[in-house]
Amino acid sequence: MTTSVTPWWKALKIRQEILNASGQIDDVQMSLFRAVHATGADRPPYADAGYYGDITHPTERLIDLLTEIAVRVGGGEDYLKARAVTRLDQGMGGGKSHACIGAFHLAAAPEVLLATELGERVAERARAKMGRPLARDLGQPHVVVLPCDNMTAGAGVKELDGPAVSLHERFLWRLFSKDYALYERYQPFWSDKHKIAEAIRAVNRPVLIIVDEILDYIGNGLDGSNKPDLAAQDMAFLRALLDTVNDVPHVAMLVVMIASDTDKTALSAAAKERRDDLNSQLERNGLPATVTEVGDFADILRRRLFDTEPAREVLAATAALYEPVLTDRVWGKHVWEQIGADWRRNWSDEVAACYPFHPMLMALAKDEWSRVTGFQRVRSTIRIFAATVYALQQRGKAGEWAPALIGPGDLPLSDSTVREALLGSGLVEDDRTIANYRSLAEIEIVNHDGSTGTARRQDLERSEAPWIEANPYAAERAATFIFLASIVGTLRPGRGRGASAPEVKAVTCVPDMRYTITDADSVVDELVDQGRGISALDIVRGQGNNKPARYFLSTRLTHRMLVTNIRRTITEDERDQVISEFAQKLASNGPFRELKFLPAELQRTATDVMATSGLDTAYTTRLIVLDPAQFSLRNGMEKSTLEALTVAMGLGQGAQRLPVQWASSAVYAVANTQRRSLARSLAVEYLARQRALAAPEVQNDSELKTTGTKELAAAKDQLEKALKRAYQHIVFLAQPDPDGERYLDKLTHDDDNFTALNGTAVWKALAARDKVFDVGEFTPRALQHNLRDQDYGKTLSDVRAAFYSAPRLPLLYGGDRDLQQAIYDAVNENFVSIIDGTGTEVAVTAPGQVNLASTSLRLAKPQPRACPACSEPAHEGPCVTNSVREASGGAASPDSSNGPTGSDSQKTNGGHSDTDTPPPAKDKQAAFSFTSNLLASADSADGFAALFRAFYMALDERQISYLQGTIQVVLNADAAEQIQQRLQDLGIAANFKEI
Repeated sequence: MTTSVTPWWKALKIRQEILNASGQIDDVQMSLFRAVHATGADRPPYADAGYYGDITHPTERLIDLLTEIAVRVGGGEDYLKARAVTRLDQGMGGGKSHACIGAFHLAAAPEVLLATELGERVAERARAKMGRPLARDLGQPHVVVLPCDNMTAGAGVKELDGPAVSLHERFLWRLFSKDYALYERYQPFWSDKHKIAEAIRAVNRPVLIIVDEILDYIGNGLDGSNKPDLAAQDMAFLRALLDTVNDVPHVAMLVVMIASDTDKTALSAAAKERRDDLNSQLERNGLPATVTEVGDFADILRRRLFDTEPAREVLAATAALYEPVLTDRVWGKHVWEQIGADWRRNWSDEVAACYPFHPMLMALAKDEWSRVTGFQRVRSTIRIFAATVYALQQRGKAGEWAPALIGPGDLPLSDSTVREALLGSGLVEDDRTIANYRSLAEIEIVNHDGSTGTARRQDLERSEAPWIEANPYAAERAATFIFLASIVGTLRPGRGRGASAPEVKAVTCVPDMRYTITDADSVVDELVDQGRGISALDIVRGQGNNKPARYFLSTRLTHRMLVTNIRRTITEDERDQVISEFAQKLASNGPFRELKFLPAELQRTATDVMATSGLDTAYTTRLIVLDPAQFSLRNGMEKSTLEALTVAMGLGQGAQRLPVQWASSAVYAVANTQRRSLARSLAVEYLARQRALAAPEVQNDSELKTTGTKELAAAKDQLEKALKRAYQHIVFLAQPDPDGERYLDKLTHDDDNFTALNGTAVWKALAARDKVFDVGEFTPRALQHNLRDQDYGKTLSDVRAAFYSAPRLPLLYGGDRDLQQAIYDAVNENFVSIIDGTGTEVAVTAPGQVNLASTSLRLAKPQPRACPACSEPAHEGPCVTNSVREASGGAASPDSSNGPTGSDSQKTNGGHSDTDTPPPAKDKQAAFSFTSNLLASADSADGFAALFRAFYMALDERQISYLQGTIQVVLNADAAEQIQQRLQDLGIAANFKEI
């Protein structure tokens, strides 16, 4: 480069171990076992706490993890401010072993580690957490390390385990530092929590327990031992230990166990049961944690690869070097705007964060490589970048061209270490595909010594271009990026298939205005030319600026290989979206009036999603299907779902008690967590086959197309079956005892033919639990049986509402129609009657005339039938009054004209005394509203107090038979607490908020 800016290979010093290994960094995959137990030449450099702190970038999550451990073991009386059990569950290459070694150094050599930058950050955060400085020696903790990936179940290593065989015995041997007397004292008590706690206390020091890769031991390890008793003892010990650690002061435990959703280890049925058992224990006793994020990439890389930080003036000068080409209008219109180069907005900051790597390369690693299943995020990236910086430094030192910032096209595929680091990183899993791409790299891009290869040959033959000195590898850089965009599969996450033309032009760019967009067009056109360019290139022709051409290096894969490559590019969001779509298509409402699907919103909590989704629909039976992406039951992962359902049904406590009225008429279909995992894997298979079938190489090959069509149909069928089976849980609001408490009830069906997505099947299952009436079951007798004494006198509107809001009342198959028919039939059979506001019985001539919306008509107990002739109670034979008249020949008594006399003056109406039985007083309905500011008028306050005192007296004397209303008041906090408690006792949901 002809520039005054200090190049990165001079501004930064590559770590000596990378130089010694010629770019092949050996200890990327750190080993806790070697850090603790290795000696002599086998002892790795990171076994030294100072060196470990020097090469470790203090990510926020790693600082949080080590702070929790430091406070728990060395925080004195403040130990309860930190959690006891932490589980590291990231996938391969996520930094778990690195974190375990950091935890070991923190406890084994606290003063050394706390003197490093990482340790200083931990001490600073611990001080903020405790409100005082952290003891520099942390109380001299004792560390128990169980590296389960280096332990054989049932076969101890004498040098490390002494006489110990089981996991419990190995724990004790390490806990007591080979003290046989103490070991022998506690050896029999492998499941006794009290004895385990006593053993830990016997050390008389803080204790840190690190259990690395536990699944290697309890999974296939215990299977291989073929000792059922040992497996039972080891699992019982682990359960007891996890429970005990939380109860013993100054003890912390760090457990490494990859989450089951991401761990692809093949396990037997028994091993899966042990994994699920331990999963639930870890869920109950500890919290999951990660130690790296995608955003930590650049900092981790620079710390791991280089000894020094770049000077600020170097960063500023390097950023300024690129400003002209990044702000050029032509480059902007045809390249930067086309590829969505967001890193241009804060260019100087991006350069400072990524140096010596180009922000475009860092974005590729963070946003695309890290999403490929097999790619071990931190580990793979370090290997690739270590090999790259070493190779390019050698070029720079030799006076050859090297980029000012290492971009996506600058990974030198001529260097075997770089090429093999890429192909072995997990971006390509299939061995045959790796071999094919290895050949393509040498033939189409550049060979091992940089002398040939299609792209390299074009650069060597280009001698007259004015920019050749500033960009001598233009075609090779373009081809390298196409290679990188192709090896991740036929579809790049979020980008599409292969590399777009603007992206390829972007990677050829250099900070020299002699290289123009026209030159970039020329380089790319020559590279993709069918006659002179790369022969293995599949080209999708562009359609204007909105849909540019795309380039893909094809290895002529079989359909299976094609599916395999695509499968690894499918994201979790895409997988869950397919499951969501299928669930909605497969769901049917059956007798339920309404079918709802509640989609996941993973950026919010499950409780927030359900509380704000408008599920409380009036007078409607609802089957609500929950998206399995966020909601599931069983397998130790149901806590958030149950909390959300509890709140949605109005059963929450305190601030989470929502004013839910219609929860009883909502039934929830929920997926099983374990069966969801199967559905998720099949969703990935379906998506992979769907995309494979749409790929041009399949559409243009009749044989591949036929295979793809058959496999897609089979994958769809399997996914539908698995998803139906996954929905095996039904959740609803129950109250079997009318006077009992409401609670959340669940129904689980293990029958593979049952699915909660089928509304008819759900209704049948609920009918068996008396939650609903099946078709034809809601008879007049059933209505009468379900009505309580206090239900009589309620309006028809309130009776109707009760069948949708009161869980003591079963839901009706036909909804309002069934209720109208039952009331009509019950009236006709004299089981109930309908009365108006004056208490007069109302005649009903058809079910449709039962006005369920009426607030004036009431349901009453049946009134006595009257004789139509004499108005007396219904009787058999002739009316008494008429018989008397007939006996007297129809003539009136001689005294009748003078009015009643003697005793007759006190009796009328068949001998009943008018004075003894006054006419009954009729009920009155009161309705009123008011709004009053009681702070402005003491008299108003007294008046309202008298009013509510009158209400109290009427209620206390049972003179009020029905209440309905809404009250809004502003009152002081003490009174609010009393009233809230009273409302809770009555089962009335209310909103209380501060103003």
